[in-house]
Amino acid sequence: MAVKRTNHAGYTVPGLTLQDGHKVGALLQARLHALNDLQLSLKHAHWNVVGRDFISVHEMLDPQIDIVRAMVDETAERIATLGVSPNGLPGALVTARSWDDYAIGRAGTAAHLAALDVVYSGFLSSHRKALAEVSVLDPITEDLLIGQCGKLELFQWFMRAHLEDDDGDLLTAGAKTERSAANKAK
Repeated sequence: MAVKRTNHAGYTVPGLTLQDGHKVGALLQARLHALNDLQLSLKHAHWNVVGRDFISVHEMLDPQIDIVRAMVDETAERIATLGVSPNGLPGALVTARSWDDYAIGRAGTAAHLAALDVVYSGFLSSHRKALAEVSVLDPITEDLLIGQCGKLELFQWFMRAHLEDDDGDLLTAGAKTERSAANKAK
């Protein structure tokens, strides 16, 4: 059996041109890398969170991780449906990403929640950008990304509820990096 040498099939879903189907697949590939990174970062925080509210934060992260992992599979399967070969390999993720690894190791609950808030903000901004791009090409993929954004925005709210003061302000307001957010939350 010969090894196929292309990452694209000669088809896409009915109703899309081959070019548009493969373009949407390429946009989703970037989201697949980001989702894989997100679930790994969440799991890392889950393993490394300590201190006050440990059990509630530790257990809050598990369902988020499970749902993000399901999003990974859903996204990869949509890419394949569009006639593009999804790549979930770690080397491809590291090569393609524009962000650094999650910056917090063993740390208190507030530090991890603050850092993860920054992670979610960055992720959701880029997911919404991809959503805007696919919205003119493919309503099915648009629906997939809308559903993912809705769930992830809810998860971010769960984290922010821990970081909010009585006036409704985030303790980490203005933080641009995971480390700066974690330091503000201490």
